[in-house]
Amino acid sequence: MCLVLKMAFAVATFSILSWANPVRAADGPKPLFASDDVLSLTLTGPFDTISRDIAAKPVPGVLKVGGAAPETMPVTLSVRGITRRKKEVCAFPPLRVEFSQKPGPSSIFKGQKRLKLVTHCQRSADYQQYLLLEYTAYRLYRALTPESFNVRLAKIDYTYKDGQALITRLGFFIEDVNDVVKRNGQERLRGVRRISASQLDAAAAARYAVFEYMISNLDWAMTAGPAGADCCHNARLMGAKGVTGASTGLIPVPYDFDYAGLVNAPYAEPPDGIHVANVKVRRYRGFCAHNGEAKAFLTQISTRRDSLMAILNETPQLEDRTRRKAAGYLDDFFEEAGSPSKVADLMKVCLR
Repeated sequence: MCLVLKMAFAVATFSILSWANPVRAADGPKPLFASDDVLSLTLTGPFDTISRDIAAKPVPGVLKVGGAAPETMPVTLSVRGITRRKKEVCAFPPLRVEFSQKPGPSSIFKGQKRLKLVTHCQRSADYQQYLLLEYTAYRLYRALTPESFNVRLAKIDYTYKDGQALITRLGFFIEDVNDVVKRNGQERLRGVRRISASQLDAAAAARYAVFEYMISNLDWAMTAGPAGADCCHNARLMGAKGVTGASTGLIPVPYDFDYAGLVNAPYAEPPDGIHVANVKVRRYRGFCAHNGEAKAFLTQISTRRDSLMAILNETPQLEDRTRRKAAGYLDDFFEEAGSPSKVADLMKVCLR
């Protein structure tokens, strides 16, 4: 990206952040997420025998960093996720990487303990495109607010314990939720499975719902989590220090965008109870109580098309065909967001 475009993008992003977060100020990220340069890594482990069972213990592995500052670090690996954990969906599942020793002060992984790693799922080149589109979705939301997960792309050489090469594919790390919370000067809500919509920060909830509509993701909930888990489904909640299940002003932070129509992964299907033909059919699921904030955010985001499209255009290794289709899909949203009559119609389908 040329210098002029980068400067324009920075100004536009600052404008969005100033509007969306007039009070809350965010600290900078840790070294891993301070750059968008693609990392060069080697990850070694028993990938042919690693268990997908939820109760399985982590297995030992080794993470090597290439480039000008090489590192070798012992780690443990475990399978994570829900849908992508299944062998019939992903031949290579998403992983959780936990550092066995504290990374050194000069390490790119300084300050990291446990990280989610989104992997390629299948060998097909198409799956690299799905991964890159999900990575782009994270970066789009990050451009809208610091109350979001950072991500870092990496080219990873996967090898077995005996040194035999398995495969080289792109993957990306997701910032630990506790770092997101700390970076934003908030506290994570724990031990609560369900809240009411009235407890949500209205502007943050509206931003969340509009963004999910933009990328056409229906696989989420802002007020409830699955049985036995903290709220919420594909989101985490944070609030002011001392936050409890009775607190208000809660900020939902979304993750897991592989079911989005923008990505259009082959395994993605609309959730039960939401009657749309496929995941590419947008359905607004924001709360009616937040319609005022949603309209305001739609007005703001409709003027940010170019800066957000710049994020898509700078995603490395996206094929031209993939980029064009994604750009067209986002353009449909921006056209709608810029039309007062279409926005008015959209607000009529809000959740009460």
